[in-house]
Amino acid sequence: MDCLETIYDTKLDSTLMIQEPLHLPLTNEEAAIEITSAEEALGMPWSESISPESPLLYMPFWEWQMDYMRTNLSNLRLEECTTPTFGDVSYNENTPKKARIVNMCFSSDEYRNIRMTYYDAGDGCQVFNSLWYPDPSYNLPVLGIDLLAFNRKKYLGIVDFQPLYEDEAMHSSTFESILAPIKQQYPTLKGKMSSKFYDETQFFSNEMLFARFDDESVVFDELFPAFQEYVASHVDLIKQSTPCHEREQCNKVLDRHGAYDTYSAERDPATGLFAAMFGKEWADEFVYDFLFGLSEKPSMDEKAKKEEQPSKNPYANSSKRVNEKKLQ
Repeated sequence: MDCLETIYDTKLDSTLMIQEPLHLPLTNEEAAIEITSAEEALGMPWSESISPESPLLYMPFWEWQMDYMRTNLSNLRLEECTTPTFGDVSYNENTPKKARIVNMCFSSDEYRNIRMTYYDAGDGCQVFNSLWYPDPSYNLPVLGIDLLAFNRKKYLGIVDFQPLYEDEAMHSSTFESILAPIKQQYPTLKGKMSSKFYDETQFFSNEMLFARFDDESVVFDELFPAFQEYVASHVDLIKQSTPCHEREQCNKVLDRHGAYDTYSAERDPATGLFAAMFGKEWADEFVYDFLFGLSEKPSMDEKAKKEEQPSKNPYANSSKRVNEKKLQ
C-alpha cells in the first residue's frame, strides 16, 4: 500500500522518524499459504459450535468473505491480531461458560485493514463482525458488518457503507445511489436503528441495512444475499476510484478513521459481554487497541465518570494512534 509502510515498524523518536524493516515482502503464493495456515491453526472455519448441538449460524458469512477476499483483492496479506498487554488476541475461550472468540486481520492494495471476528457461545449468542477500512489513498466509507443472534429467538443485522463525513459529497465518490436499489430488494432490512447506543446521523448512511427480527429464515433468505451484494459493491467502488497518494489527503482520511474508531469504541455494547467472558482488562484493551485500533482511549477521569453512569449495555452492564499511522 502506498500510504502505509506495510513492511516497516514505525518508531517515533523525539526528533525524527526511524523505520526498521520487519521482513522481506512475501510473494502472493507465500502470502496465500500463510493465510491458509493461520486459518487452519485457528480451526477455521469451525465445523461445529463450542456447544455441539448449536448451529454456527453466521459461519457461511465468514467462509464466503474469505473466498471473496482471496479471489477479488490484490496482494492480500495476513496481519497480526495483537494488543500491547495481552499480545496475540486471535483466539480466546472461556471453557466453563462455553464461549470463544476468533479474530483475523488482513490488508491488501485496496484496504489498509480488514478485521473479521466470530463469537460463538452456542445458542446463547452467535456474532459475526467485520470492518473493511479502505487504504487511506481512498477517501471512501468504511464497510461495516455486524450480525448477531441471541437464544435462537432474537436477531440483529447491520451492514453499511459507514461514511467518514456527514456530507456524502465530501467523499471522493458518492455511493448511496449504488446501495439504494440493493436495499430495495430486501424489505426486512429497511429498519431504523435505535438511538440507545449510536447516533445514526454519525458514521451511518441513509442506505444502511438494518433489521431486528425473530424469524431465523431471514438470515439466509435476505441477510446473506444482501451482505454479499454490499461487500461486492464496496470492493467495486474502491476499484473504480482513483487513489490519491498526496500525504495531506491520506492523513485526513486516517484522521477520519480515528474519529470513527473512537466513536465506535466508546459506544460498543459488546464490551460488557467481553468483560463478563474474558475479564474487564482484556475486554477494554481488546476493544480500544484491537477492534478499533485507531481509537483514543478515555482518560482516567472520563472513565470514572462513565462507570458512575447507569449501564445501558444489553449484553451485560484523532489521536496519538492516528499520528503514528500518518505519513511523516
